[in-house]
Amino acid sequence: MSMATATLPSSTVPTPAVDRGPILIAALAFLAGAVLLTDLVGLRQAGLFLIGGLCGVALYHAAFGFTAGWRRFVTDRRGAGMRAQLLMVGIAALAIIPLLSLGTVFGKPLAGAIAPVGISVLIGAALFGLGMQLGGGCGSGTLFTVGGGSARMLVTLAFFIAGAVIGTAQLPWWLEQPAWQPIALGSEFGVAGGIAVTLIGLALLALVTVWFERRRHGGLEAAKPAPRRGIERVLHGPWPLLWGAVALALLNIATLIVAGHPWSITYAFGLWGAKAIQAVGVPVETWTFWSWPAQARALNRSVLFDTTSVMDFGLILGAGIAAALTGKFAPRAKLPWRSLLAAALGGLLMGYGARLSFGCNIGALFSGIASGSVHGWLWFAAAFAGSWLGVKLRPAFRLE
Repeated sequence: MSMATATLPSSTVPTPAVDRGPILIAALAFLAGAVLLTDLVGLRQAGLFLIGGLCGVALYHAAFGFTAGWRRFVTDRRGAGMRAQLLMVGIAALAIIPLLSLGTVFGKPLAGAIAPVGISVLIGAALFGLGMQLGGGCGSGTLFTVGGGSARMLVTLAFFIAGAVIGTAQLPWWLEQPAWQPIALGSEFGVAGGIAVTLIGLALLALVTVWFERRRHGGLEAAKPAPRRGIERVLHGPWPLLWGAVALALLNIATLIVAGHPWSITYAFGLWGAKAIQAVGVPVETWTFWSWPAQARALNRSVLFDTTSVMDFGLILGAGIAAALTGKFAPRAKLPWRSLLAAALGGLLMGYGARLSFGCNIGALFSGIASGSVHGWLWFAAAFAGSWLGVKLRPAFRLE
């Protein structure tokens, strides 16, 4: 075998050069943020900031994005990414459904990601799935790639925020459309029954991906050899998908315990956008959505009091630290106009769709299914259908 094709032993793979500037800035920002949150809000909020940071590290090092995993299954029938996502949801459900049945933990009331099952979820999730293939990332994917230095994803994020604000303006109308009341499997079948139904559903989906992959390729894709081992792999990556799945499941459970609700991402986008346009004179406080007590309270307070915002900030910084540790923090400013158009359109669709469907791939799918909510399953089906269409449209924007 020639040297050009030989694989170097893991012990000879050098540690990547760390991007010292970005990691110093991100680390200082993280430290300052934790101190500020502890002083202004409390240790609980600082803890959520830390959990968000760890989510960013796990997402980046494991390259744990829903968008690429779904796209690869559609185009090549490779299902490892989807199976890792299903495993992540299953692990979280084993703890979240029982915890929700308790009602409180350490004196903190608990609420699951449980929402109505109706037209708004169906339409919103389909729009989100379409948008994530054009935008290039889901809710979590957009944030961790922004943290990793992606200039294109900044465009996606900006329009994601704009779409979320538009969604808050129109959500009251969508809520008037046909829908069933929220259905929680833990309440319908008991804790054990709810967990069993959830795990059986996830296992069946995993078997479907296995069947398609074996039919196309004759077997499952072999895992790539690890370029590093031990602490070097933990710090510098890449992590196997299994590590990412387990880490994110545990972090979602931690979020429920600390915040009182599971992990979510996109509510903060609507809040940021509403505050921004309010600052330039748009009376968003008169909109129906922002007049509801919880939303009005969030609009009138600093975003540092909003748990979703704080976790999102931590996620971006955590991903930035992870990118710097791999030596891959490298923003690109020059982008083709078709790619930018797709980023803008995808961001708008995701922001609007997430608001209609009560969350994104994290808040609705991951946290929803792990909470035993039937709306999470509808979200999954509708978003996957939209994602399939988005994959077919990508060549029109000259996206790889």
